[in-house]
Amino acid sequence: MREFNRWAGERGLLRRGSFDPDFALHILLAAMFGKRALQPFRLFWSERRRAASLYAYADVDRGELLKVAAAVAPPDCLAPLNPIGLRSKPMPTLFDSGRRLGFDLRVRPVRRLRHDLHDTQNGRVIAQGREVDAFRLAILQRFPDGWRAHRAHANQNGMRREAVYTAWLAERLEGAATLEECRLSSFIRSRTVRGDGPGPEGPDATLQGVFSVDRPEVLSRRLRGGVGRHRAYGYGMLLLRPPKRI
Repeated sequence: MREFNRWAGERGLLRRGSFDPDFALHILLAAMFGKRALQPFRLFWSERRRAASLYAYADVDRGELLKVAAAVAPPDCLAPLNPIGLRSKPMPTLFDSGRRLGFDLRVRPVRRLRHDLHDTQNGRVIAQGREVDAFRLAILQRFPDGWRAHRAHANQNGMRREAVYTAWLAERLEGAATLEECRLSSFIRSRTVRGDGPGPEGPDATLQGVFSVDRPEVLSRRLRGGVGRHRAYGYGMLLLRPPKRI
């Protein structure tokens, strides 16, 4: 991670004082293996560790990725990410219908609005036609008089973040799998970096649980394509786990 941070600084990937490691990793992977070759991906790291683990889905195996990196990877990229340490395994092309699978999923649970939402009391814009936290939007749609005034009231009436995000995920798995269990494992709000400047600020959530396979071919495509928005930047990778109860 120290080499990665140094590389990102030398590449000028800090945007107005903001550093987004997922954005930097998006640039690094594209430079070494080509755009969208390793996507979706997920980085596991902590401030206490000097190294990190990277997982990703790809259409080719380790041998093919090494050939690409040997031909095109810029020399400065080899310090933070040495492709020799790469390992791969084939994923099932189909899963048995009805099979139960555990999952671990980092997502950005947002929705996009076609029109701005306004406070009914004073006409003030409370949500613009852009990415909006799905939980915040659910409250605003039920309580249009304002976010702050009704946030506590919404919690008292059972509108909790975990339930809203679970419904959000169920929509995106529809046709592929049925959620049986889901819990919000972690949550923060973070600001992304995109292009030449800071991107949108929003929810960064990890969901864990169990689903059962409905249509195996659809689930395979969902695994490869990812879930939700910002799939090219470290979100949306469905990591499969044993179907333990949570």
